[in-house]
Amino acid sequence: MQLHLKCILIASLYAAGCHQNAGSNNNTSGDTGSVVTTDAVTETSNGSAFKKQGSLAFLSKSAADTLRKIDIQLAQTDEQRSDGLMYRKSMTDGQGMLFIFPDMEERAFWMKNTYISLDIIYIADNMEIVSIQKYATPLSEESLPSYKKAKYVLEVNGGFCDKYHVAYGDKIHYQ
Repeated sequence: MQLHLKCILIASLYAAGCHQNAGSNNNTSGDTGSVVTTDAVTETSNGSAFKKQGSLAFLSKSAADTLRKIDIQLAQTDEQRSDGLMYRKSMTDGQGMLFIFPDMEERAFWMKNTYISLDIIYIADNMEIVSIQKYATPLSEESLPSYKKAKYVLEVNGGFCDKYHVAYGDKIHYQ
């Protein structure tokens, strides 16, 4: 098992070095020709690691078409949900954090210690998007409520929902 973790670390360091050598190329398509495993780790600009723990697809309510697919990191424990994306300085459009709660309740998030603008997507237990708080202000302590009961909350970059036409009533599917 330790050898597996060392291989992942070495691959991550190599990938990070390749991105640094790429200069100011801002291509975030994610297609680098490399194979990504479920445990892929990507360094962010502040040293916090994004750990790919699954993938998520947004499904259109009108035609059931896939609007966009992203890699997700899961927040399943109280500690993980409390930390969320705090202290991270960047995240790609191909990444997000999925908060999984044990029950359906009205939820409220805030942006304390969160340096990047986020779209906060509230999702019911049937995987339907019930509410979206767009362009949440970094470092704000303002409460951003769901207004409806939600079991899941997904955080993506601010503007993501507008860019990829994600809206109320759309659904998600994750693995």
